Amino acid sequence: MIVLDALPPKAGKSAHGGTALGIVRASPDRVWRILIDYPGHTRYYPRVTGVEVLQADARHALVRYEVGIGPFSFAFHMDKYPDASRRRIEWKLADGRANSLFRENTGYWQLDAEPGGSLVTYAIAVRTILPAFATYGSERDSLVDTIRALRKLAEEGDGAPSR
Repeated sequence: MIVLDALPPKAGKSAHGGTALGIVRASPDRVWRILIDYPGHTRYYPRVTGVEVLQADARHALVRYEVGIGPFSFAFHMDKYPDASRRRIEWKLADGRANSLFRENTGYWQLDAEPGGSLVTYAIAVRTILPAFATYGSERDSLVDTIRALRKLAEEGDGAPSR
């Protein structure tokens, strides 16, 4: 896996995060099905404990996430924009919704076919109400943890949509 300091397009100047690239030994179609299974995000996003899809169609989903950090939990809302033809999902915090600790959360998933599997790119940019030193490095750690968990699910799990 490779982790870069590059933030996704549209990231704010004070955001933290990066971009991770990893090979997953599963077809892009299999990985895509896992990524657009929003209720299944608890299976590979670290700290995500709950997901509720509030609206969804082929081009947009409004998703409420609940995240646990230690004894605390908080919720936030994301606008997701899947583009199946490009195998890309972009997201940002949903405007006009409660987003707890977050002031910014933008990013994307990109899937590209590679011999024997998929090249998975995951990029995030995050800014919270907490001082930067309190969360420094956690975004980059989550990049690696998320791709590792996605890889395991796609390669070893059934990859079936959650129920």
